[in-house]
Amino acid sequence: MGNINKVILEHACRIAGEVGAKAVLLYAAVADDLPIVDDPGICMNIILVTKGDEEIPEKFKNCGLLIHVPNVNLTRVGQVKIAITKGIAMGLFTQGDKLVCVSGVPRFGYVDSIFIVDVGKEFEILVSGNFGDMAQGVYPEVFGAVMNLALELAAQGREGRKVGTIFVLGDHEKVMQLSRQMIINPFMGYTDEQRNILNPDLKETIKEFSAIDGSFIVKDNGTIVTAGRHLSAAMDSRDFPQGLGSRHIAAAGITSLTDAIAVVLSESTGNVSVFKTGKILVSIEKPID
Repeated sequence: MGNINKVILEHACRIAGEVGAKAVLLYAAVADDLPIVDDPGICMNIILVTKGDEEIPEKFKNCGLLIHVPNVNLTRVGQVKIAITKGIAMGLFTQGDKLVCVSGVPRFGYVDSIFIVDVGKEFEILVSGNFGDMAQGVYPEVFGAVMNLALELAAQGREGRKVGTIFVLGDHEKVMQLSRQMIINPFMGYTDEQRNILNPDLKETIKEFSAIDGSFIVKDNGTIVTAGRHLSAAMDSRDFPQGLGSRHIAAAGITSLTDAIAVVLSESTGNVSVFKTGKILVSIEKPID
């Protein structure tokens, strides 16, 4: 497959040059034997997309820019969506940027797809073009960690059961004013470090509490304020698109009245959606089995 991979990468790089793309997004899982073009003028800016803690191929270790995505099986469009969403949050991409995305099937180890995305205009990829402040007010690594958690929960569930939950990030004081506690706060009494969403020791605890009704309220720096919180600022369902449930309505309501971001995992569909200013900015389909 090496020859096919080389041909596809060369074409992706030439397309990037011809359309003035900002970068080529390349998935490490399908790039192990991918020969990099020797001429730096053909492909100067490759951003490597890696899954979880997978080993980065030696030839890419000096790549510079990395986007880490969760270690779950996504459709090709899902792969592109999560990479671009996290890239926007990291400040790598903005409105008007063009990206060439090279993807494939990791278990087969070869690339087979080239996506050209005009960030902010590609409505199949991003639901709303108004994403300039997608992660404003929240540390990018916190937003990235929450997206990973939500997608892992979508793929794995909890003890064989589907789960649905909401993570509300940032502007926590106002969010707390517009919500009420449904259970005793399970994070009360712990240090900020112990209850920070970036703490790897906390991952399984968060997944366990995801089965509880209500939302996680998270500070901009990743400190979890509480779980099991009912969001009182729900939008009128008549003003919301058909087919979306109470969690989405609650997320739209709280983000319309605060500067928070809400990441919603749908229990029924397994899709993960990001809300800001009362609108869905992006929706990523459930990981495939």
